[in-house]
Amino acid sequence: MIPPPVVALVLAAGMWGVAKVSVRLAWASPGRVGVAGALFALGVLCAASAAVAFRRWNTTINPHKPEESRSLVRSGPFRFTRNPMYLGLLTVLLGWAAWLGAPWSLLGPVVFFLYIQRFQIAPEERVLVEKFGEEYQQYRRAVRRWL
Repeated sequence: MIPPPVVALVLAAGMWGVAKVSVRLAWASPGRVGVAGALFALGVLCAASAAVAFRRWNTTINPHKPEESRSLVRSGPFRFTRNPMYLGLLTVLLGWAAWLGAPWSLLGPVVFFLYIQRFQIAPEERVLVEKFGEEYQQYRRAVRRWL
């Protein structure tokens, strides 16, 4: 499996390439920069606060080893989304798309969403159901996968 930050970086590079060869929006620069900066900051904050919550609960942050999870984290950003790190990366990619100002660059966040949903979240959730059983099922019913 490819680590999610690597997937995001590869897609960000692809988005940049697409923006270089496609039409860009004639969007006012201050507005574009403000939206891009806000999305980027929100994404970083979301992912970083999730990492802090994992550390606080002394559980693994490695997305490829969910079986090493020691506890089910339900505090911090995990109260609002079951996947704040992936949501953070997705939001950063949306900020990057806003910065680039090319409509086709929005394919990057879409591809990230679909890839992470299929190849990262689905396998993780299967392991977490096995490991935490009804506790995780209750959490799934109470908190949405993304938002």
